[in-house]
Amino acid sequence: MSTYEERLNRPSPIRSLQLGDLKLSYVPDGVVRLKPYGWLPAATERDWEDNAAFLDDGGNLVATIGGLLVEHGERALMIDVGVGPVSLPDDPGNPLIGALRGGDLLDSLAKLGRRPGDIEAVAFTHLHIDHVGWGYHPAPDNDRPAFTGADYLFSEPEWSQRHLSTAHGTTEEMLATLATRARTVTNGEEIFPGVRLLLTPGHTIGHASYTIESGGRRLIAFGDALHSAVQIRHPEWSAGSDLDSVESAVHRRRLVQELQEPNTLGFGVHFADVAFGRVDTTADGPTWHPVA
Repeated sequence: MSTYEERLNRPSPIRSLQLGDLKLSYVPDGVVRLKPYGWLPAATERDWEDNAAFLDDGGNLVATIGGLLVEHGERALMIDVGVGPVSLPDDPGNPLIGALRGGDLLDSLAKLGRRPGDIEAVAFTHLHIDHVGWGYHPAPDNDRPAFTGADYLFSEPEWSQRHLSTAHGTTEEMLATLATRARTVTNGEEIFPGVRLLLTPGHTIGHASYTIESGGRRLIAFGDALHSAVQIRHPEWSAGSDLDSVESAVHRRRLVQELQEPNTLGFGVHFADVAFGRVDTTADGPTWHPVA
């Protein structure tokens, strides 16, 4: 059996859990290495000595890339759809990210018994390319994106100010493709049985988390409000890519508090092989504990 420490620095396979009437599954697409001193610039060398378990043999944070499949009987929703068929080597001049690889999401979905046509909607946390990839990339052997039958759901501020995403690599061509299926939703709106949008801006102007409730339990899929389980203990550590590091820290602290409430779980799409977890209160502070 793998230890918690081993799981912190390796990519995740498909993992699923049951939440009342809903089945939730992490759908892998790929992995990216995050450079710790650039990605979490408030963390010091001593901090990383104390949290070395979160770093791989190359000294990087392992961040999974993928999406969350939410199934209610025959109905299915995706939250984020990875980066798509992209492979990039490490650029030593990039202070934030190292090597990146994607492209597995459609195969992962097939292993879960689902086709892209089964997905009635894709709810996006935000417009960065590692979350919208299969929303605009053509499907294999096709000139159209895979999720042609799905609505693309964005928070209203994220979509209305989508031009801001171009600073992070999202192109006008990508946005034009997404626009053909885009629909905006508001804070608190139910988009699928038990699934509601929760605005958590800071990483982007309209970053959305999603609360999922069924059977007396709740799960918060918090997207890029948190990138690593190390931030559960250190919500003051904002990402180098955050649009507003002060606002993102405010929402991170609130999320960590919410995740300590009874019957509450979390989903971290970039959380290496500990994507599903709960936050336990310990003598050392709040701690992420995997549950799947």
